[in-house]
Amino acid sequence: MNDDTTLPPADETTPDDEGQQDEWEDEDFGPTGPDDDAPGPPRPVNWNLLLAHDLEQEWLALNRWVEWVRREYALPASVIPPMWHRHPALKWELSALHLHWLAAYDPEQDASAAIGWHRDFAATRHRLRDWVAASGTRLDRDRPDRQTAWPGEPPAPPVEDIPITNRREDFVAFVIEQVARRKAAEDAFFARLDDADLDEGADPEGG
Repeated sequence: MNDDTTLPPADETTPDDEGQQDEWEDEDFGPTGPDDDAPGPPRPVNWNLLLAHDLEQEWLALNRWVEWVRREYALPASVIPPMWHRHPALKWELSALHLHWLAAYDPEQDASAAIGWHRDFAATRHRLRDWVAASGTRLDRDRPDRQTAWPGEPPAPPVEDIPITNRREDFVAFVIEQVARRKAAEDAFFARLDDADLDEGADPEGG
């Protein structure tokens, strides 16, 4: 069991990361039809609990759908900005909308489900505008979410605008980093389980 949880610095990549980057470079990140999503009934996605492999797959599926929906409905950056993936509120909101879409257009659904989705889509667009305005992300620049420090907490770090030069490259690098962190957390968790098993199996009277 690998218990080395040290991640490479942000400006470095491991050989596995480089291979993964090459593999993703061959993937079509352009807008695709919603039927390209993985088959299976829609299910809730708790991003906090996904294993590393599932996390990667969910990011790719959500990204494909967001690319499709923003083009299909000609949504401006004030509703879905290029760097939505770096803002958790937008990720959760768009993920819920995606799952709602999958359920509404399931072949087993009744015909009125689609109009229900569009009604909720209208409400979601208002919330997305609020999240985008609060985050400060724009078409050509992005910045980390501004955090509010409560009394007794250290002051929140300042945030600065970052120019957006290539959204696709940023998304790939972001997901690789997220998956690596989740994998490191998994390895650390299982390493602790292995250590606990060894401690339980040790002879209590042994020297």
